[in-house]
Amino acid sequence: MLLKSKAVQLWARRLHIYVSMALLLVVLFFSVTGITLNRPELFVKSQPTVDSLSLALPNSLMNSGSRAFVPDEQALLEFLDANAAISGMPSAMEVFTEVEDGELLEGEIALDYKGPGYNATVFIDLLNQQAEIEKNHYGIVAVLNDLHKGRNSGEVWKWFIDITALLMVFFVLTGVCLLLPKKKTLNTSMKWMALGSLTTLFIFIFAVP
Repeated sequence: MLLKSKAVQLWARRLHIYVSMALLLVVLFFSVTGITLNRPELFVKSQPTVDSLSLALPNSLMNSGSRAFVPDEQALLEFLDANAAISGMPSAMEVFTEVEDGELLEGEIALDYKGPGYNATVFIDLLNQQAEIEKNHYGIVAVLNDLHKGRNSGEVWKWFIDITALLMVFFVLTGVCLLLPKKKTLNTSMKWMALGSLTTLFIFIFAVP
């Protein structure tokens, strides 16, 4: 059988070892954060750290957009990044303006930023060209939990989770491949697999509400 050949076994053993070492800290991370997610009552839930900031918008920014009295979106985001130290991913901007005879009577912009264990709200009064910013930091446990779920963590981190999951599958398959030539060990392993699978199914059917 091809899977039992010496060459396949040699490469399966090597890859099993290399993948296990590559995933060592990653598996520990997802294991620990699995506990923090499943048992939040075990961890002290502190109030978020709140930072507030007022920021004046320059006149040049107010005239950079295609609409009168509304800044160019990219220019505004770059200004906020440079002057307010905001992290996370920005939402779409909500813009409201009331203009009469070329004069701004009322105008405001609202948006928020979200990142792992973090969010910020931005409210801009276009009439006085003032931005009010509030940043909330929820602590390291919240950061780790959001990273575990891939929430507000960006496309690169999502790809990292996908690749990690595929490597874990590969790690399992190479482990099975290594067991195939060892008949006694394989039989015992299959019994443990059956026990684990049936236990999981039993808990799901009878214990999950």
